[in-house]
Amino acid sequence: MLRVLRYLWRVPLLLWHALVHLPLVLLLISLPRALRERRLRSGESFEHRVMRAWQAGLMRVFGYRTRRFGTPLPGATLFVANHVSWLDIVALHSQRMLGFVAKREIAGWPLVGRLAQRGETIFHQRGDTGSLGGVMEEMSRRLSAGRSVAVFPEGRTRDGREVGPFHARIFLAAVESGAPVQPVALRYGRAGDAQSRIAFAPRENFAGNFLRLLGARGGDAEVHFLEPIASSDIEGRRRIAEVARQRIVEVMQESRTR
Repeated sequence: MLRVLRYLWRVPLLLWHALVHLPLVLLLISLPRALRERRLRSGESFEHRVMRAWQAGLMRVFGYRTRRFGTPLPGATLFVANHVSWLDIVALHSQRMLGFVAKREIAGWPLVGRLAQRGETIFHQRGDTGSLGGVMEEMSRRLSAGRSVAVFPEGRTRDGREVGPFHARIFLAAVESGAPVQPVALRYGRAGDAQSRIAFAPRENFAGNFLRLLGARGGDAEVHFLEPIASSDIEGRRRIAEVARQRIVEVMQESRTR
């Protein structure tokens, strides 16, 4: 009964957010460049603020209240986060506009895909070595130009019960450009008790997960921006990967012991 009531409440909200708010967002971010890139008092561009507001609204449609801990670094930064669900991108974008590295299939997803394309996402064809090489070059180019990039070093989503190993190669761009690495811990629900609930079930595709979460219980979505790692202070990308993962794991373990 509660699931039915959530659908009755959230489906109209989602339609309004997609059919009214989204076209308005696309209109605003299509304004002349001088208006789109105008800096607000916070230092953020008008375009990025509009897109972040839409992503925050989508989190609320799904019943999640986003809470930020810590401060995201400005400028050229490699943000690395644990990966639970497609909702991770929305949660992160609600707090800071980031150029994500994401699988190419996301470009075709409803709502999320369109915003991902406008949000400077770097799309990667999984299993394609040539594609990965191009992604690494683009990451280094953006970081060297003073722009941020966000990645999920686990390489794929998991069941939400653990943080998988981080692929060290993805940190090469930070080492080459001298950009800092900021770990980001994402956890959902009360003390992280919704991690498994929002994760993809076995053989569940995006549409199935999207519809299931639309009717599921919501809660808090915590975005923890953790202590940055200066790539020049730690020897080698493998060690950076280990330190970044450990800082995220510590936050996740804390949620289980509260």
